[in-house]
Amino acid sequence: MPSPKVQGRRGVAPKKKTKAAARNRPGRPEGSNGQVRDRILDASELLFAERGYAGTTLREVADAAEVTQALINYYFGSKYGLFQEVFLRRGKRISDQRLERLSELERQGPLQVVDIVRAFLIPTLELRATVSGRAFIRLQARLHTEPPEISYELRDEAYNESTKAFVDAFRKALPDISERDAHWRVILMIGAYMYAFSDTHRLEQLAPGICHPEDSEEVLQQMTAFVTAGMEAPPVGVGPR
Repeated sequence: MPSPKVQGRRGVAPKKKTKAAARNRPGRPEGSNGQVRDRILDASELLFAERGYAGTTLREVADAAEVTQALINYYFGSKYGLFQEVFLRRGKRISDQRLERLSELERQGPLQVVDIVRAFLIPTLELRATVSGRAFIRLQARLHTEPPEISYELRDEAYNESTKAFVDAFRKALPDISERDAHWRVILMIGAYMYAFSDTHRLEQLAPGICHPEDSEEVLQQMTAFVTAGMEAPPVGVGPR
C-alpha cells in the first residue's frame, strides 16, 4: 500500500507552481485565526480517536468543526496532513515533558527506578483530566492498529528521542540488565500504560467498587508499582548481553 501523499507542510513536497497557478491560489481565508485552526484540530482529535484514520472523513471533520472542507485543506493540505498535526500536537508535548522531568531527576542525583517510571507516565496520565486529553490517549492506542505507512513515521517523530533517553536512564539505574532487557521492559511499560489509560472499562466490569480506574492517583500508584517491579526483575539470561 503506497504511502499517503500530502501536499504542503508535511509529506510529499508540492510541485513547483507556475506564476499563473500561484496567482490563482486562494489567499488566507478572511477572518480566520488560530482559534479556527485549533477548533479543526480538536474536532478531528475526537473523530480520529473514535473512528480511526480510515473511518473518518473530512466532511465529518468539517461538520464537527463548523468549517468548510476547503478551509481544512488550506491549513493542513489533506486528511493525512491533518492526522499528522493532530497526533504530533500532543505527542511531541508528551515527549518534551518526559525529557524535562528526566533532566530534572538527573540534576537531583543518582537515578531511582521508581522516579524514572513516574517521569515517563505522568505526562500522559495528566491528559485524562480532560475530554480532549482522553481522546488523544485513545487515538495514541489506535495508532498501533493503523497501517505502517500511516503510523510508523508519526510514532518515531513524536517519541523516538524520549523513549531512547528513558532506555538509557533505566540502564544507568539498573546496570545489571542488558540493553535487550531494557528495551523489552520499556516497550512492555508502554503497552501496559496504553491499555490502562485508554478507558477500556475492563476493571469496572471485573472489579466493580474494588478498583477505581477513574482515580488518576490510584492508577498512577498501581502502574508505578507494577512497572517498577518489572524493571527491577533479575536479568533475563537469553543469548549474549
